[in-house]
Amino acid sequence: MCLAEAKIWPVDTMMIWKIEYRSTKKFWSAYVPCGAAQLNAVQLSLEQIDVIRRLAEMNAQHLTLVTTVKDLIETHREGKIASLIGVEGGHSLGNSLGVLRTFYGLGARYLTLTHACDTSWAVCSLGETNNTEGTAPGLSEFGKAVVRELNRLGMLVDLSHVSTRTMRAALQTTRAPVIFSHSAARALCNSTRNVPDDVLRNLAKNGGVAMIPFYTYFITCNNTATIKDVIAHINHIRKVAGIDHVGIGAGFDGINFTPVGLEDVSRYPQLLATLLEDPMWSEEDIKKLAGLNLLRVFAKVEQVRDEWQRAAVLPVEKISPPENSACVYGVS
Repeated sequence: MCLAEAKIWPVDTMMIWKIEYRSTKKFWSAYVPCGAAQLNAVQLSLEQIDVIRRLAEMNAQHLTLVTTVKDLIETHREGKIASLIGVEGGHSLGNSLGVLRTFYGLGARYLTLTHACDTSWAVCSLGETNNTEGTAPGLSEFGKAVVRELNRLGMLVDLSHVSTRTMRAALQTTRAPVIFSHSAARALCNSTRNVPDDVLRNLAKNGGVAMIPFYTYFITCNNTATIKDVIAHINHIRKVAGIDHVGIGAGFDGINFTPVGLEDVSRYPQLLATLLEDPMWSEEDIKKLAGLNLLRVFAKVEQVRDEWQRAAVLPVEKISPPENSACVYGVS
């Protein structure tokens, strides 16, 4: 669906095993379950990326695989859906920056640092409730190297799913804006999957964007919610971080409860029309929410990449020891 008034594609993000909606464009997330961590997560992620690329090729009349802001805008002008690849979960890297660079070379343009499981270098949101966070830093030295390498490559750092300590550590480490691809305001729903106000304020300083999910448990912390509850989160993040730092994350597939009034993508016009009933919201504000904020972040990430290329910043070579060295060749 195209929002002609905003001249922005509302997003429809699909994982091969899980479909998620993101604002402004299609992100196809190469997601693999946490059970694959330290097993065949890298292989499965590569296979997901392969399927995404073939899917775009098979539907070339509608989809174009893009890797840059320029290509995204041109694809939209052609009336096609600009499709980008993301990797949702740092466990997909297998503790290898070489794998991260390979993902980038295959077209991946964001990495969610964790999914619903810790890695050896970053703590997930569940770590705040199951005591795995403890006294561990939000990011290990290798975790900080992952963030810096994402900056060097020009790949979006996604902080949805990570613990608060990891959010703060990543914001201190990154030199480019970050995203929360599908996280709401913790002040309105006290879930560790949501973003605290102090982090939202730092996100504004960073220049990033928090994109609101439509999963009721992240909106009202129970299985019922309405479109007005979602708007409350949008307005809260706007109030705390500013209009330039809020977007729509949705996440339609992969969730089993949706707010009343936001059952599927056909309801996007109702969401935006309801916001426009509030004098605080202008058409320019709606354009930012619907996608321009994310495009700005993506463009800034590319700018940092270009600056680092001109400065001849070299790839990071840091290594993270495997968790099970008995199963790894060349490690004793």
